[in-house]
Amino acid sequence: MVGTNTTTRLRIGTIEEVRQKGVLVVAGPYCPIAVFYHEGRIFAVDNRCPHMGFPLHKGTVQDGILTCPWHHARFDLSCGGTFDLWADDVPAFPVEVEGDEVFVLVPPLDSQSVRSHWQRRLREGMEHGLDLVIAKAVIHLWHAGGNFRDLVRIGAELGTRYRNSWASGMTILTAMANLVPLLPPEEAMRALFHGLSHVAGDIQGQVPRRERQPLEGSTASLAQLKRWLRHWTLVRHRDGAERCLLTALANKASPSEIADLLFTAATDRPFADGGHLVDFCNKAMEMLDWVGWEWAGEVLPTLTTQLISSRGGEESSAWRYPVDLVTMVREAEERLPEWLHEGRKRCAEGRPSMPVPQLSHALLSDEPDSILQALAEATCSGMLPTDLSKALCYAAALRIARFGQSNELGDWVTVLHTFSYCNAVHQTLKRFGSDAPKEVVRAVWHGAMAVYLDRFLNIPPEPLPEEKGSDDLPTEAQELRQAILATCDVTGQDVTVAALTNRYLQQGHPVAPLLATLAHCVLREDADFHTYQMLEAGVRQFLEWGNSPEGRHILVATARYIAAHAPTQRAAEQTFRIAWRLHRGEALYEEA
Repeated sequence: MVGTNTTTRLRIGTIEEVRQKGVLVVAGPYCPIAVFYHEGRIFAVDNRCPHMGFPLHKGTVQDGILTCPWHHARFDLSCGGTFDLWADDVPAFPVEVEGDEVFVLVPPLDSQSVRSHWQRRLREGMEHGLDLVIAKAVIHLWHAGGNFRDLVRIGAELGTRYRNSWASGMTILTAMANLVPLLPPEEAMRALFHGLSHVAGDIQGQVPRRERQPLEGSTASLAQLKRWLRHWTLVRHRDGAERCLLTALANKASPSEIADLLFTAATDRPFADGGHLVDFCNKAMEMLDWVGWEWAGEVLPTLTTQLISSRGGEESSAWRYPVDLVTMVREAEERLPEWLHEGRKRCAEGRPSMPVPQLSHALLSDEPDSILQALAEATCSGMLPTDLSKALCYAAALRIARFGQSNELGDWVTVLHTFSYCNAVHQTLKRFGSDAPKEVVRAVWHGAMAVYLDRFLNIPPEPLPEEKGSDDLPTEAQELRQAILATCDVTGQDVTVAALTNRYLQQGHPVAPLLATLAHCVLREDADFHTYQMLEAGVRQFLEWGNSPEGRHILVATARYIAAHAPTQRAAEQTFRIAWRLHRGEALYEEA
């Protein structure tokens, strides 16, 4: 509802009428108002309990405390303040008495005051781990006309204040923020709720992070700080690594220079932490894209725990035996500068580079030396670093699209790790363009070896939808989207959901509603960390290709992964639906 722009003066009745009734309910300009007579005084509050909307006039008043009988939320009748933070304060209104007439003054809905209230409630909800409060705050702030970046900024503020290291909630929040511009309002609100709720879960029981300081007065050059950061990362010295990073920030290093420092250190260990390290670094930089570079001093230091503690491929037997992939990659890294130089020379001459899909299929070879050779040839042919990573992402997506049904459910995470890593590499290289440092470009080689190691999860390979036919599937857009949602209500239907997704794209229907449907398939679930990663990375990589054969395969992979991890209990969706129904003014306490 929308209120007036001026204060409304409501006549309630006489003092005697209010006293005899004990409580009267009148219709206000934007809410019902309960007027109580208690201990010789008259009080007025919004009649809707802020917890779940129960009529407060049905409650009890004792010693100035108004108690809602549904969930026993308690309020100071004089001001509406709650004694139970999970319930929120109930709005209270001034009362005027003229002679024996009682009037209530209802102020207009002030957007700024509404935003301030709900921003405070969002912080309190996150600090106390109250998902219903978080959901209500997201919905109210969205409709109060604010910028969703403000919600992300609150999440980043709390996620960095109460965590000594970057956590999964911050990754989920950033991923969901990346999707918000692509989603319709209700799904966008769901996305923000999930991201903020996961950050809230991460900070429960945590103490404020211990701040470290830059090297005060240091005249170290950026090149020195880069060497130092790499050294402290490799010898696993947290304080040294963080102070180098803070010093670069204090010395006004640019975002691209900081990205160079960060990703160079992160890629000194190939495929560190199963790909999570590079993904976290990328998400931290993307978070700063949303909240502003002025937050770099709070956000980026949380990465140093992962920087110094992550284990790389050189510490994994799979990367060493039966084929020493680390040695092969290191040898390729030594030659990378000359390949990049040759590629730039060919570009300047206007000679065409290797087609991106051709490289993608070459990266699916069963022979690591063939993969490395294909990367070298593509680089020398003038393929841009961002095209190298684009080809890598498609190859990683095909591993998911062709994921064998004979594998265990937990094996999905292995191919997901590779795909999310490759997406992070691609997004990072886009920050640098054609001038990406060789230390960052080498991450493509690391990702290619991860794709190689995942080859056994395609034995036997699941056929792509177009290889099996789909004549028995619907053709209408809405029917296909509804079928996707209904099929995700049943376990083990990932192949069917992938076929429905492919069918939708083949019919040439608008893409945006399909992306919203796949997002809803995740956002209505109690999804795990990796499913959020898959949704965001899959959508972003699909947008790189559009509705092409490659783009369809990427979205097929995304749909398969999502469906393989559904349905769940959907407790978070129940919480969001309660908040959404309350915002719409529905009476939850009444039978449907």
